[in-house]
Amino acid sequence: MDWFLQQAINGLGLGAIYALIALGYTMVYGVLRFINFAHSDVLMLGAFTALYVAPQIEKVAGAESPVGCVMVFVVAAAVCACIGMLIERLAYRPLRNRPKLAVLITAIGVSLLIEYTAQNEKVFGSAPQPFPKLLSDYEINLGNLVVSSNDILTVGVTIVLLVAMWWIVQKTRVGTAMRAVSYNQQAAALMGVPVDKIISFTFGLGSALAAIAGVLYAMKAPGIEPLMGVQPGLRAFVAAVLGGIGNLPGAVLGGFLLGLLETFAGGIPGLSNYRDAIAFGILILILLLKPAGLLGRSTIEKV
Repeated sequence: MDWFLQQAINGLGLGAIYALIALGYTMVYGVLRFINFAHSDVLMLGAFTALYVAPQIEKVAGAESPVGCVMVFVVAAAVCACIGMLIERLAYRPLRNRPKLAVLITAIGVSLLIEYTAQNEKVFGSAPQPFPKLLSDYEINLGNLVVSSNDILTVGVTIVLLVAMWWIVQKTRVGTAMRAVSYNQQAAALMGVPVDKIISFTFGLGSALAAIAGVLYAMKAPGIEPLMGVQPGLRAFVAAVLGGIGNLPGAVLGGFLLGLLETFAGGIPGLSNYRDAIAFGILILILLLKPAGLLGRSTIEKV
């Protein structure tokens, strides 16, 4: 039982990161109905932004300060929000009325462009770099169980951001406009909704979530490098499909479930080398048995 509970605790911390990344995927898909494969690279840019601004903020707020940590999160989120809106403006907006395949190929191209540009020695370089310690990481002992303060922070931030995203989408005028654009862009434009601005805002919001996830992921990783976002990005995509892509609670549910499954598989002798196979096996099963995901709804398209 202790082993089971310990793996569950570890899985929740990992799943919270997947959930944050999946929230960004699902927001963009909910409005534009396509997958932004450059999203995982925005996560990497968020981590590197934190890497470079943390020493400067530390001079003002002090080392391992909660205020300094919040400032790092805010700066990384703001920088990546601008990057996300720039990507949408330059790469995706000109192709908005083109076939979805053209947008998909462009998204893959943008992802590769960011990755290989970042590996240039004049940019970030390909060697892993140690990430600064933003907060003191301590362990809480609950009997035979050990809980990391970083895991508590990650789960807490994920829950707070989910509630914030739900409030924005359901209770604000911008959220109403986002839902209108997701249902019918042409009708929303006729009703006076600034479609371009709403789509740009959605990309910025999703990229800010990716940046926060990138900083949290970097706080637990031994080092960061330009390809650090590839694996968590793919797993978060699986989590978004698992929960029901386009559904905010579904993205969080899928993230936590995938994190738990991976952690349990990694703790069982003989299965630790098959974590990726388990993740993508789940994706295949979901697509075969319930294509809309656990919380998604099947829709009928007229042709």
